[in-house]
Amino acid sequence: MTMKRFLLSIILVLWHVQASAALTIQITEGAEGALPVAIVPFGWQGQGAGPSQDIAKIIRDDLQRSGRFNTMPVKDMLARPQTGSEVEFRDWKVLGMENLAVGQIRPNGSGGYLIRFQLFDVYKGEQLIGYNIPTTERDLRATAHQIADIIYEKLTGQRGAFATKIAYVISTKSAKGGQTVSLKVADADGFNAQTIVTSNEPLMSPAWSPDGRKLAYVSFERKKPSVYVQEVYTGRRQKIASFKGINGAPAWSPDGRKLALTLSKDGSPDIYVYHLNKKSLQRLTKHYAIDTEPSWSPDGSEIVFTSDRGGRPQIYKVSAFGGAVKRVTFEGTYNARASYSPDGKNLTLVTRQGGDFRIGVLDLENSALQILSEGRLDESPSFAPNGSMVIYATKLGGKGELAAVSVDGRVRQRLALQEGDVREPVWSPYTRNNRRN
Repeated sequence: MTMKRFLLSIILVLWHVQASAALTIQITEGAEGALPVAIVPFGWQGQGAGPSQDIAKIIRDDLQRSGRFNTMPVKDMLARPQTGSEVEFRDWKVLGMENLAVGQIRPNGSGGYLIRFQLFDVYKGEQLIGYNIPTTERDLRATAHQIADIIYEKLTGQRGAFATKIAYVISTKSAKGGQTVSLKVADADGFNAQTIVTSNEPLMSPAWSPDGRKLAYVSFERKKPSVYVQEVYTGRRQKIASFKGINGAPAWSPDGRKLALTLSKDGSPDIYVYHLNKKSLQRLTKHYAIDTEPSWSPDGSEIVFTSDRGGRPQIYKVSAFGGAVKRVTFEGTYNARASYSPDGKNLTLVTRQGGDFRIGVLDLENSALQILSEGRLDESPSFAPNGSMVIYATKLGGKGELAAVSVDGRVRQRLALQEGDVREPVWSPYTRNNRRN
């Protein structure tokens, strides 16, 4: 694929999708030696039917989907304790469980709930953690994801990302042949999908602000590409760039004060930085080749981008203040769409392997490239905020779907709609609601 065709595909592609169903996540490959853990159904300590959500099931599903845990089916449990004093550790040892979580839910006034849960080391017979977490009916799923994050971090030493979100683009084809393109946001497990913006023209390149409260994206709603910034929860939006030619590929700086953009207003597509407060532009690259797809380093000091200035699409970098451009990738004839891992040690990117386009992770210290995906046309990779997984778009049976793979390639997931295609996934950052514990 030439750089010209690649850029045109970014700008002109249209998707025909049925988008009414929620995303369904399935594990297609898990890590060997997954940790056995039992999440016992939480007991209800009030009157009536109790909460509408099965908290323990949501936690089990989160942990199971991570590929790091082998959660015990409820039907195989010999007992269902609700507190630590009711746990017979010998029984759980016999079942081969290494860890056990129990919990209770009780009313907490004004329709709210108080969830208490405890996590135990079965073989030591010791409590590892215990929390009381207030919540509401509306926030039950979010609280369950928070608990899954707490358990995940305690047992793996790595921060969980179950309470985060993903954004993606879909479009619905009408019976008359028209289409409505939508930018959606959903929980990381695919539930609670919300439409952020709709258009009869393409929407693309969504990018989360560092605080997770805004999305930048490209819209063709007036028959030309323009860059917008929109608040996720209020819907308020602002047009950032609508110059002559290409306005594309927005990327937030780590401090949330700037956007890197691809603009062709002065000729060939180049990388610019837009200062949101000053409403001013700074040009970073100036070359007759195509420079596109910028992404900031976590410390905000550098920007990587795709360019064909060497004859083929490769990854380059430049200081966020401008200056000399340096080539980053040398392996293969096609590397594009790079973005940094949260720790800044790796890049995820699209790389050509034979006739296929795959997702890879490049170690920036030793330049080793690991191929993670197995599809023929994989694109749009995005790191989870803890760096453990990469979400991307792929084609299966001619249909666009989302997939995710762990950075070591051992855990694979499919995030599928019942019908149609879905593209342009991007994982949200941690927000103030993703509390550390």
